[in-house]
Amino acid sequence: MTIPGTAKDSLSDILFKLVLMALAFAAASLLLRNVVAIAVHIPRDPDEGWNAYLAHAAMTGAPLYPQGLMINNYPPLSFYVVGALGSITGDPILAGRLLSLAGFVAAAGSIIVILREMGVTVLAALFGSLFFTTGLLAASDYVAMDDPQLLGHALQLGGLSLLLQSRREIVPAALAMAAGLFVKHNLVALPLAAALWLTWQDRRDGIRFAVSGLVLCVAGLVLARLLLNVNLITALASSRIWAMKNFISGTGQFLSWSGTTLIAAAALAWRTSGDPAVRLMTLYAGIALLVGGVFAFGDGVDANIFFDAAIALSLCAGLGLRNIPKRWVGPLALFAALPLALYLEKNITTSNFPFSESFAREAPQDIGFVRVHPGPALCEDLTLCFWAGKEDPVDVFNLSEAIAIGARSDAELAHLLETQYFSSIALSSMTPFALGPHLKSVLLAHYRTVRQDDNGVFLERR
Repeated sequence: MTIPGTAKDSLSDILFKLVLMALAFAAASLLLRNVVAIAVHIPRDPDEGWNAYLAHAAMTGAPLYPQGLMINNYPPLSFYVVGALGSITGDPILAGRLLSLAGFVAAAGSIIVILREMGVTVLAALFGSLFFTTGLLAASDYVAMDDPQLLGHALQLGGLSLLLQSRREIVPAALAMAAGLFVKHNLVALPLAAALWLTWQDRRDGIRFAVSGLVLCVAGLVLARLLLNVNLITALASSRIWAMKNFISGTGQFLSWSGTTLIAAAALAWRTSGDPAVRLMTLYAGIALLVGGVFAFGDGVDANIFFDAAIALSLCAGLGLRNIPKRWVGPLALFAALPLALYLEKNITTSNFPFSESFAREAPQDIGFVRVHPGPALCEDLTLCFWAGKEDPVDVFNLSEAIAIGARSDAELAHLLETQYFSSIALSSMTPFALGPHLKSVLLAHYRTVRQDDNGVFLERR
């Protein structure tokens, strides 16, 4: 029995809407989970305290790029934005979480706007946005976390939208892209793709965009030198261990939920390579995957390094639905979303999102432990030290990377431990120990463990 074409179209439409509803339900549930935790004093990630200390420094006039035991390898723009908002909320971590949430919502909305500007239907554009939102919520802890990554993406996607209008806004688009780079320096994929695509479409517009962006970036570097007394390029190139195991882990995790959209993007590029919108999106996806893959070799690099690729592949998925017969829309949407559903089902109980009853119960006690010990403290998760009101933070991760590759000596920190400079110490783990065997032996000779829970190991002077 042959199924009529209209029936196939109807079945495909039903399947497509079911996939949309499933993605919307998953995204809404996961987003609610993240939003509930925004105002709670639970350390979401060590980056939160690190960003909070630097936002506080930006507002108080303290050095933003100190040369001591606190290492800053981020551009400065987000610290001033979060710091200003923090003066209203009373807590830069809360401010950073709210800003991250706003950036996430803006990025998701921008995906819909961009796809609509490319002629995609409302539902297909919604699919691209929901695939992005569900993927980030399921595979990372960055949504509503105090980190500037999503703010940077929102700025750059806004710039891309300006380039896709019937009357291109070249300079404002370049400004938005450059601002994104000064929020997070790993956001190079979209500006590069946009410059190449524009040059392909209209050489004059491409050159104008590239020159405008370059001038704005150089101006930012000059301002950083004049106002902050820092060579920003040198500051951003912090010491780091690079290893194949990091690449395998990072790319494997990303492709485990997004791999089918990569296949869809490749098919889209092959079948409709002459379409300007397809050319832009596949170019963006290719550069984003390349950049993410290179950075994925580095220690401490998280899921965020593939956010550009996630955005690009989500846009490709939405665009792909525009270019196929109706009867294939539902199956293609299911094909793209199925690995994400399997990833979510497999990882929902082992998510890196730490909002739980035990964390809610233990975190105030851990912060209190650090607070009641007068004097300086060393926290591997700087969020604990920040909420405990401690000054003079130590950047354990970046310092450990510099020590491991021989870029810095451990003598200064060893001396502080030997003289029991820190009244309390909070470490994520003693095994493995982030700072190496020598500093571990010095630590254990002068400090004793008095507390251990989900937040780590807590020590005080012997």
